[in-house]
Formats: sequence, structure tokens, C-alpha cells
Amino acid sequence: MTKPMTLNVRVGGALSDFVAANVGEHGAYDNVSEYVRDLIRKDKREVEEQAFQRLKAEIQKAFGSPESDYRSVSAEDVIHRNRARRSRA
Repeated sequence: MTKPMTLNVRVGGALSDFVAANVGEHGAYDNVSEYVRDLIRKDKREVEEQAFQRLKAEIQKAFGSPESDYRSVSAEDVIHRNRARRSRA
């Protein structure tokens, strides 16, 4: 596990007002750190969801291909192909 990170962020004007409105007695968060951690978690979930959707689309595309697009290969065929690729690299 990585070490905790300390971040220093300076915001002003409208951003500062927006953060202040979301933190404290009338806000959804007790403090700015809690707010920032939640924003990071939301961003992380969004990035993971986008990656999942890309993978899902690729899988659907592959499984949507007609049977005639597929060909049978043996384990030996795959090993030979991979060795050939490595020797070219």
C-alpha cells in the first residue's frame, strides 16, 4: 500500500465559494479534506466505469461476430505464433 499523500490546493473566487457552500454546518461534508476525498473517489469510479464500458463493447463486438469469422487453433498454433512474434520484435 502506498503512503498517504498530502495535497495543498489553492482555490479562489467562485470555486472557493462553491467549496465553502458544500463544507461545514450547512454543507454535505464536515471538512474540505472529506470533500476532496469524495471527489477523488467519484472520479476514480468514473474512470473505472469508462474502462469497463470499453471492455464490454469489445466483448460484445467479438461475440457479435458471425461464426464464420472464427477459426479453430490448437495450443501448438498459439505457441508457434507467439514465438514467431517474439523473434520479430
